[in-house]
Amino acid sequence: MPAEIPDVLLTLILPIDIAEAVEDLLLARPDLVRGFTTSDADGHGSVVPLVEASELVTGHSPRKLIRTVGNETAMRNLMADIRTQLPQANIYYWLVPVIEVGKL
Repeated sequence: MPAEIPDVLLTLILPIDIAEAVEDLLLARPDLVRGFTTSDADGHGSVVPLVEASELVTGHSPRKLIRTVGNETAMRNLMADIRTQLPQANIYYWLVPVIEVGKL
């Protein structure tokens, strides 16, 4: 029996102006994404461009946070799709192992 591909958590941090495009991309790939969660976030730090006057005053830029869990191969394929369809998107991401997934 082949080894099972482990689940990973994919977290995406992206500018709010491309959030809908990324959400649509995820929704268009039910073969890779079973579901996802979005929330608002604030981007801080030297890698976050502050453009609007309000961002310069507050010191942060609005971002969207998207999280989804799936097998590592699916998540890497999803990232490849995002890179291809949104090459200049300025998305920060990470993949981390998931110990357990369930529903209560």
